This record gives sequence, structure tokens and C-alpha cells, in this order.
Amino acid sequence: MSELIHDPHSRRYRALGTGLAGAVYLFLLAPIVVTIPMAFGPTNELTFPPTSYSLDLFAIFVTSPYWLGPLFESLKVALASTAVAMLAGVPAGYWIARHEFVGKGLVTGIIMSPLIVPTIVTGLGLYLYFSYLKITGSTLSIVLGHVMVTLPYVVVMIVAGVNKLDRNLEFGAELMGAGPIRMFITVVVPQLVPSIVSAIFFAFLLSFDEVIISWFLVGPDTVTLPVKMYSALQWEISPVIAAVSTLLTMLSVLVCMIAIAFKKSTPIDG
Repeated sequence: MSELIHDPHSRRYRALGTGLAGAVYLFLLAPIVVTIPMAFGPTNELTFPPTSYSLDLFAIFVTSPYWLGPLFESLKVALASTAVAMLAGVPAGYWIARHEFVGKGLVTGIIMSPLIVPTIVTGLGLYLYFSYLKITGSTLSIVLGHVMVTLPYVVVMIVAGVNKLDRNLEFGAELMGAGPIRMFITVVVPQLVPSIVSAIFFAFLLSFDEVIISWFLVGPDTVTLPVKMYSALQWEISPVIAAVSTLLTMLSVLVCMIAIAFKKSTPIDG
């Protein structure tokens, strides 16, 4: 083993692997490194590096109805779709993890299908289906579309959390006379709190950041923030986009840090 560690070829391969990993990380971080300084640049141009620094772009974002309307629409859609995905995903994940039933593979495949089907295909299908129902362009259609995207991730995280739980506690509650619903609420849910919180944050970020399905389903009065950003890039190069991107990046990092900290503070005993 010591000969392998000190072997020149092994050291060379490790150095090469470290260099490649570093290059990949730099490539992934480059858009953030470029965008954040531009958010503090002048209001009349989008350049890197900025010719001057100020908070004017952030001030325009938080005071302009052009941006605040889509922001509130995105928040409304993300909160609603997260709530629906959690209400459906937590019981579904528990049932899939704990029970065997006829058609389990089919049901699981249907729930997980949005992870396999290209998002643009899902968006087109939802557009045609909701057009038939005459709800395209409404907030309801966007929420339902986002639920299709977020639900599989919620189910996966809940199934992973349930698999770590001690089934003897559930058996004990049932032996003591607790019904399935009471046992689930009083025994399972408290143990699943870290997984549930992580699923909530993940579903919220996915919904808030979704652009492809939203592009198919939005209407004149239901434009979400990512769609507005894409439209602004397509039809006009507004420097405010850099400020919006920076705020979204900060929001994502903050949510991830909170989720990780919460999960560490409430470990699940397997």
C-alpha cells in the first residue's frame, strides 16, 4: 500500500485528477463569479468588470412593478406548489416505502416519470391538456405544472427518510391501539421532520426556479420571475437581470444552508 502511495504514477494521476476537478469547479462557478460583480455595476450597461459600483440595480428591482409583479407571482406559485407537493408526496412516499400493493411499480413509475421525460415535452403536453380544460394562463395551471416537477423529488426524499426509520416504533404504536392515521401523524411524521424540511426547501427552489414549464403555461397576468428574466434577455439586455440573478443565487445558498444546518441539528437515528 505504501509503495502505491509513493508511486510516481499514482501521484501524477492524483495531481491530474485534482487539476481536472478544479477546472470543472471553476467552469461551474464562472457564471456566478461574472454575474455578481455586474449586479453592482451601472444602470445603463451590462459589462464585466463594471466601470462603477453601486446598489442602483437592486433599487430598481425592488421598486419597479415590472419586476415585482413576476416576483410575487413566483412566490405565490412556489408556495402553493410546494404545499400541494408535500401534502401528496409525504403520504405517497411513506406508502411506497412501507407497503407492497398491486401496481406499485406502475404507480411509482408514473410519479417518477417527470424525472425521465424531457421537461419541454412535459410542458407541451401540459399546455395542450390545460388548453382543453381552458385553464392555460392561470396561476392554477402553473401550480399544477410545477407540482409535476417537484413531486418526484419530494417522494424520493421521503422514501429515503422512511427507509432510515425504525419500524418497531410503528409496530409498537399499532399494538397499543393507534390507527394508521394517528400512528403516521404521531410516530412517523415527527421522525421525518428533517426529510420533510429538506423536501420543502428543495421543492420551493425547484418551483421558484422553473422556467420551461412556466413558459408554456404563463399568461399576460401570471408571468413568473424566471420567465420575465428569459424574456428580458431575449428582447432587451437589461442590467437589472444581473441583480435579480444575484438575489436568486443568494436565496438558493441561504435555503441550502438552512436545510443542511437543520438536518445536522436533528439527526435521524437509524
